[in-house]
Amino acid sequence: MNLMAYRDQALFADLRQRMVPRIEAKAETLGRKLRLMEVCGTHTVSFAKTGVKQSLAESVELISGPGCPVCVTDQTDIDQMIAYARLPGTIIATFGDMMKVPGSTTSLYKERAAGADVRVVYSPTQALAIARANPERRVIFLGVGFETTAPSVALSIRQAKREGLTNYLVYSAHKLTPPALQALVEDPAHQLDGFLLPGHVSVIIGRQGWHLLESLNQPAVIGGFEPVDLLVSVYRIVQEMERSERSVINGYPRIVQEEGNRVAQALLAEVFTIADTPWRGFGALPASGLAIAPAYQAFDAKAALAVEPPPTRLSKGCRCGEVVKGKESPLQCALFGKACTPENPLGPCMVSTEGACSIYFAFAGGTA
Repeated sequence: MNLMAYRDQALFADLRQRMVPRIEAKAETLGRKLRLMEVCGTHTVSFAKTGVKQSLAESVELISGPGCPVCVTDQTDIDQMIAYARLPGTIIATFGDMMKVPGSTTSLYKERAAGADVRVVYSPTQALAIARANPERRVIFLGVGFETTAPSVALSIRQAKREGLTNYLVYSAHKLTPPALQALVEDPAHQLDGFLLPGHVSVIIGRQGWHLLESLNQPAVIGGFEPVDLLVSVYRIVQEMERSERSVINGYPRIVQEEGNRVAQALLAEVFTIADTPWRGFGALPASGLAIAPAYQAFDAKAALAVEPPPTRLSKGCRCGEVVKGKESPLQCALFGKACTPENPLGPCMVSTEGACSIYFAFAGGTA
């Protein structure tokens, strides 16, 4: 845990001296630790590796939320993707985090080892290039992600249409972040005091994109990822807790604008439609996903290919669904660091670099 690497140590030390007592006083008033959800997996990493989590440990319980797109992808979607990989004449293009995610009976990694043509790409542009280079074969790009990655996928679909590529398909499992947080707020079993909102998603949707949380009067701050960002974000959540009427605070104005990225928003509206979609742990959430719009249906793998995957089942004992909702810590899972490790993951939370289990494994020494 190395705060010494941060270029402005003096500023952090000064803010810590002034802000932490205020945070501790709020916890003392409540008679318990503050329960704050860091929605983004990158925030979870930043809190752990910078030592800020330890600095606040006496008064703040940081709870990982549904900010890992691989982790919240429903098991039915994983099984469908694997079923596509078994189709003859098919190339699957996917981000690397998807390779080892366990399906009900196998994984994309195992299917590739068995002979399926599954290729890791770093952008949809690479998937398009594969389609151009293999006109006789079907190329399916597995679209997994939030508002951050969806625009680049939309751009690839629009480009494929302009070029007349008939062998490029996208399986859209994209998710919209605000509806998941609304579901958490409306769940009476949850006791969350506030949200640290993801900076990357907010670049696209803007501060105004969080109106759902604002309408629910939730303390929430959009935050960056440096130590000062993290500390100030927690402090500002506490400030919002003390107000009767809360606003979503933009604590990352050097990157996030009020209205967000209008060009990206327009592209999403052109290529996708908002749809109900299943989330791991949440079930089906209304208006929380992006389906490919009718004008681009020729590029929709779901519409073009009717492939039945095997019956879906979850790994016995895996608590990933509860972890992504913040109802359990990875350390509460009996499989964590034992039967389930990054080398032998039983759920996606141990696979993705943004998954809470893999992060806890890295920073908690791999033991519960």
